[in-house]
Amino acid sequence: MNSTQKLHEIGQSIWLDNITRGLLTSGTLRRYIQDLSVTGLTSNPTIFDHAIKNSHDYDEAISQKQKEGKSSEAIFFELAIKDLMQAADLFRPIHDRTNGVDGWVSLEVSPLLARDTAGTLSAAKALHARAGRPNVFIKIPGTSEGLSAIEEAIFAGVPINVTLLFSGAQYVAAAEAYLRGIERRIAAGLNPDVGSVASLFVSRWDVAVAHKEPESLRNQLGIAIAGETYARYRALLDSPRSQRILNAGARPQRLLWASTGTKDPKASNILYVEALAFPFTINTMPESTLKALAVHEEFGEALPEDTGKILAEFAEAGIDTDAVAAQLLGEGVASFAKSWNDLLDCIASKSSTLPPHPSR
Repeated sequence: MNSTQKLHEIGQSIWLDNITRGLLTSGTLRRYIQDLSVTGLTSNPTIFDHAIKNSHDYDEAISQKQKEGKSSEAIFFELAIKDLMQAADLFRPIHDRTNGVDGWVSLEVSPLLARDTAGTLSAAKALHARAGRPNVFIKIPGTSEGLSAIEEAIFAGVPINVTLLFSGAQYVAAAEAYLRGIERRIAAGLNPDVGSVASLFVSRWDVAVAHKEPESLRNQLGIAIAGETYARYRALLDSPRSQRILNAGARPQRLLWASTGTKDPKASNILYVEALAFPFTINTMPESTLKALAVHEEFGEALPEDTGKILAEFAEAGIDTDAVAAQLLGEGVASFAKSWNDLLDCIASKSSTLPPHPSR
């Protein structure tokens, strides 16, 4: 049994943080499902930007859609939805077998809508309808405007992956938006079984404070923040509020560890995997981390129990984690918006340089 299987046996889901047409057509994603216990997949604008920019897999489709006069954004969503529908179909047996707990794929609304509640909600509903699969999450960022859209989307029955969460407080705000949406469905006599995950980004914390923290605390902040968030997650799952909606037929929103690829070349390549190996959570990994985990015969202990002490030491070192969390959210929104614009520029550039696709 390799370490990916062991992680699965612990009760944590492994999702791949990547999608390309080549992964689908080559059979690689199917192999990851069969051999490496991968049970879901996430995507974001940066992933699709790299996929389209660094391959010719999409060239023919882009040429054809450009000939039809479609905009770069329309072309992107057609390409992305086609890929994600195929991936969703691969994961559908897992989704059915686990009664909807696992086997999900995720598609993000335009990051340019991060501060637009109405626009985000409209896009989320439209994208989910277009995907036409029960195991597709729509990703909405955990901005203040996004939280309102999350509540409304859940009330409308749209499964949501809350993205760009960086702290325990941000996680709780996202979880409460989910709870409000479910509570409203129950009050309206609607089925409360609407899936959701809340995605906490981990490694970006250690990048943000690199060379600012004492050497003894290097690469420990992301894990400590995750530990504090996990404690809030467990407390919320055990709360009377959560128990009431579960008793009415809802399912709990799951906590997902995102950005779990190690950024420090001197650190273990499965640093965040080892530390965050907890049941009823998800770790969404880049391919490099998944492959690194697969060759490890053993992995170490999970989260240390003294995360509160570690956070106190960071505070003593002058690091304001509330300020860093707000900074990371702002940077995350800006980074995804940049990737989105780069993605659309890439499609437009390919559209202008590719020869027109011949009519059939």
